[in-house]
Amino acid sequence: MGRNAAIVAAGQTDHVARRLDVSIPEMVREAVDRCLGSKDLSPGQVDAVVVGNMELFEGINFPELWMASAIGAAGKPLFKLNNGGTVGASVAVAAAHLVASGLYDVVLGIGYEKQSEGETQSAITTVGDPAWERSVMAGAIGNFGVMASTYVAESGVTAEQAAKVAVKARRYACLNPHAHVQRPDITVEEVLASRMLAAPLRLLDMCPSSDGACAVVMAAPDRAREMTPRPAWVAATETAHDTQFMGDSPKRLARMRSLVAASDSVYSKAGIVDPRTELDVAEVYEPASYAELAMYESLRFCDWGEGGTLIDDGVTLMDGELPVNPSGGVLSTNPVGATALIRVAEAALQVMGEAGDHQIPGVETALATGYGGNAWTEAVILKGSAP
Repeated sequence: MGRNAAIVAAGQTDHVARRLDVSIPEMVREAVDRCLGSKDLSPGQVDAVVVGNMELFEGINFPELWMASAIGAAGKPLFKLNNGGTVGASVAVAAAHLVASGLYDVVLGIGYEKQSEGETQSAITTVGDPAWERSVMAGAIGNFGVMASTYVAESGVTAEQAAKVAVKARRYACLNPHAHVQRPDITVEEVLASRMLAAPLRLLDMCPSSDGACAVVMAAPDRAREMTPRPAWVAATETAHDTQFMGDSPKRLARMRSLVAASDSVYSKAGIVDPRTELDVAEVYEPASYAELAMYESLRFCDWGEGGTLIDDGVTLMDGELPVNPSGGVLSTNPVGATALIRVAEAALQVMGEAGDHQIPGVETALATGYGGNAWTEAVILKGSAP
């Protein structure tokens, strides 16, 4: 890229199951106002806007045109992305490229979803190939049940270890005023006793369905330094795709090929050799408890089959060697079009020292990932000093 880019501001709505008090544009504007307001910025300082969501989830075509005025994009370049669960991270990557290329100095990135006004399950089911897979697709839960079963068989990870991830997420969410599911007293026993959805996944192993939005401002070096005393500099980004056919990617969660490819590449670009010791915090896109354990392995935080050991040993707790998802993660908050951007925003807040009660001390290097159906991944490295 031609020049550095940095995140200078981030803002989110307070995520809940149903936002009956606002329309979609009003909800998105909340995140934009909180983002810009955090650094006393105005819409007039924004040169271009990038928006991402899953249109099929609400069943609205070209929603960015409907809300252009509400998000401050009227009369400006407006880019729209829609590429699965990764879309929020794709928004951040696109904004970084638009700034680094020199086309724009300040870009506003937005991700959102109002799942209460649509039919997410139907939309996910139609992801499958009409001839080969759609008749046996069962939305997110059924697919994750298959993937988690495969991971258990490959790694030997236990239900208790997965439950520890679920507990960590909901307890840390209590430190995050924007998080949807906040349960300070949740226990491993409660997770293991919750209703079975699709073996081995139980109700408390899965993420919620949330309404919410997130926004970030990406800026060129001179503008970034004017806007905040400690920008979160984009050290590296990477995107990787894989096949969606389950039969062609038989190990799924156990060997997440797109996550391996994206993370290996982004580590190389950022000069990271040992991510477990060189990263200060990670915000990963874990839609299920088993997914987080598997991601530890694909992200090279540990060797294959050792994801359960990391949670047992407390490595990924807030006071551990490599804190993972101190925000509460996807297991606590999941407005799909915003979810991956929330990972990037939370990583940026950690680097900027603005994460509040879930701040990890002394963060210099942070990882954020986006995840879509096991077939595609975004990875972003942010640093406290310009690359």
